[in-house]
Amino acid sequence: MPRVYLSIGSNIERGRNLRSAVATLCQRFGSLTVSPVYESRPVGFEGDDFYNLVVGFDTDQSVDEMNLVLRGIEAAHGRVRGGKKFSSRTLDLDVLLYGDLIDHDPPRDIPRREITQHAFVLKPLCDIAGSSKHPETGETFADLWRERGDWLPPLTPVSISL
Repeated sequence: MPRVYLSIGSNIERGRNLRSAVATLCQRFGSLTVSPVYESRPVGFEGDDFYNLVVGFDTDQSVDEMNLVLRGIEAAHGRVRGGKKFSSRTLDLDVLLYGDLIDHDPPRDIPRREITQHAFVLKPLCDIAGSSKHPETGETFADLWRERGDWLPPLTPVSISL
């Protein structure tokens, strides 16, 4: 069974949506490894700050099956697709890693490029999988974080019970 890591973000009713998403993912996929939550500025638009975290779990579902489940969870949380790419959202669930899979044929992007582009993705991934290696670069996520650890704007840790 591959180990999967998901990025979770929300900037609309952030705490409620993150708690509900984690509970739903736990019911659907079983035990989760959950990172700390970080607050970050939106990327590509002006809006309320996001709460972001990463969860890890093992699954026997295919990437396509899992993506259908994730889109359903987003929809159940009020996510409407088809609008602007960069906009506020109730819930955003993105597959970062699916085992060692490398697949950038649309609509897939695994490993997700944002891992090396955004602190709000890399830091929580590093928190729970720091010694794991990026399937393409071979670097550990801890090494990637150290190389890029002076991101601007900085992340703010958030104390929230999930």
